[in-house]
Amino acid sequence: MPDRRRADARRNYARILAVAEDEVAVHGADASLEQIARIAGVGSATVRRHFPTRRALLTAVSRERVEALRVRAHDLATEDDARAALLAWLHDVLAYCVAARGLAAALAYDSAASDPVHDNACAATLQEAAAPLLRRAAQDGAVDPDVTVADLITLLVGIALATEHAPDPAVRADRLFRLAVAGLGAPRGGGRPGT
Repeated sequence: MPDRRRADARRNYARILAVAEDEVAVHGADASLEQIARIAGVGSATVRRHFPTRRALLTAVSRERVEALRVRAHDLATEDDARAALLAWLHDVLAYCVAARGLAAALAYDSAASDPVHDNACAATLQEAAAPLLRRAAQDGAVDPDVTVADLITLLVGIALATEHAPDPAVRADRLFRLAVAGLGAPRGGGRPGT
C-alpha cells in the first residue's frame, strides 16, 4: 500500500523516528517528547500528529527489534530441545529489553485496555511469535501448561524495568532471569542444610 503522506510529512516522520531512537536509547521510555521535537527541528504538535501517544512512539522505535525477535522465534521453533529453545528466545527478548531501554515499556501491558495484548502491537507480535515455542515446551512437559506468553513477557518486562538503573543492567537482568528460570530451590544434594 503506497504511503499517501506528503513528502515533507514522510521526511518529518523519518527524522522524528531517528531522533526518538537515539533519545530512547539514552533516556529510556521517559525520553522527552519536547526534546525529540527540538532535536528533530519540528514542533511538539508535529511529533504528536505522527505519534499521538508515548506508547505509539515507543512501538515505532521498537518495531525493527520486535521483528528481529519474531524471526528468531521462528528460527528456534525447529530446535530439538523445546525448553532450551523457549529459554533462548526469552533471554534474547530480555537482552533486547535491557539494551533498548524503551522496549520494556513498549511491551508492558496496559491493564486498562479492553484487549491488553492486541491493543499493543509489540506485545501482539511477540505473543504470536512465542506461542509455538511455549506450546512445544508445554507438550514436552518442560513448562507448566498454565503458563502463558503474557506471563513470560510480563516477567521479562519486570526484570528489565527493575534493573534499568543498575550499574550493569545486563548482568543484573541475566542473574534475575536465571533465578526466575531455576526457581528458589537449592540444587538437590548440593544445597546448604536448612535451605
